[in-house]
Amino acid sequence: MMNCLIIGKVWPEPTSTAAGLRTYDVITALQLGSWQVHFASAAQRGEHALDLEAIGVKTHKIAVNDPAFDPWVEALAPEVVIFDRFMTEEQFGWRVAQHCPEALRVLDTSDLHCLRLAREQALKSGEALNLKNEIALREIAAIYRSDLTLMISEFEMEILRDEFGISESLLAYWPFSLELSDECVPFENRKDFILIGSFLHPPNLDAARWCKAKIWPLIRQQLPEAELHCYGSYGDRYTAELHAPKNGFHFKGRAEDALATMSLYRVNLAPLRYGAGLKGKVFDGFQTGTPTIMTPIAAEGICMNLEWGHTTAEEFATAALQLYREPEAWRIRQFEEHALCQDRFNSAQWLSRLATIIQCVIGEKVQRRKQNFIGQMLRHHQHRSTEFMSRWIEYKNK
Repeated sequence: MMNCLIIGKVWPEPTSTAAGLRTYDVITALQLGSWQVHFASAAQRGEHALDLEAIGVKTHKIAVNDPAFDPWVEALAPEVVIFDRFMTEEQFGWRVAQHCPEALRVLDTSDLHCLRLAREQALKSGEALNLKNEIALREIAAIYRSDLTLMISEFEMEILRDEFGISESLLAYWPFSLELSDECVPFENRKDFILIGSFLHPPNLDAARWCKAKIWPLIRQQLPEAELHCYGSYGDRYTAELHAPKNGFHFKGRAEDALATMSLYRVNLAPLRYGAGLKGKVFDGFQTGTPTIMTPIAAEGICMNLEWGHTTAEEFATAALQLYREPEAWRIRQFEEHALCQDRFNSAQWLSRLATIIQCVIGEKVQRRKQNFIGQMLRHHQHRSTEFMSRWIEYKNK
């Protein structure tokens, strides 16, 4: 049985965040390959964290800048270590390389953080997109130091190849995987609009604010009886700002069951103005047969030739009004989304593939490491700075 350690930035919350769902997908896929999965994190467990022990995952509490990690990971002796996002690789990658040198080191980006930051900065400043930002220096280095990086979006793989010159041999495409049902609540039994997303994620807060200020007034003017219900975990502190029932904009807080909740609504809104990766809220719409109106950012990575993105508030509102009012347009869009997901994101296609991808890379590990000279160089020089900073903190803590 293959022994795999996942080092998480946080304890996964699949019912709260798309990142948590992504981690759950990784665990499920590895277990399908009959792997023993261990999960470790230095973060505090939230009240909505997944009960990993209940699904057969062995859990471990670790700490950053803690030399106790070294003998622990050496004794565990995992064949594969997966780092959940680049900052986790920075903290623990050098320790794994020193004490488990034969372990395959895999980075799961979740989404490309330097792209998300560049878009946020461009939105706020009005300046051109700057992908070569301070996060990119760290994130690209982590990709080179790893034997393999899992990518959720083909669009982001193109960016890494074209903008940063990263060889595709260091990357593997592994997106969300869905189980779709042919049974969905019909048009006639649904009403109102939904907007959903974790408010720990800044792009979701920006989307809710933009929708409330610019998009919803245009919809409400044409549909004075309709309501928009905004759901989001960890968003209670924004209630006073977002909750405006007189205008039909209702902040509902956390949805305990996102899919059951979304099934009640006629149209799903995803007005993201920045972000990266695949968007969980869009895939919730796919799973529940709830047609989704998206910006280009929200639609990104779903299909390279997809033209479902609406850039301006006026375009977005017009598209939302059409789907809300016209049953035939609604059914056509629902069918298109369902067919696309069956073709590109079916769990039967993807869940069994992850273990195979990693097994193939294990077999090529020695040769791949020889060919990845930049990775060798970073581990020899640049990455030592984070190692020595950590060692200094260790010494200081004593």
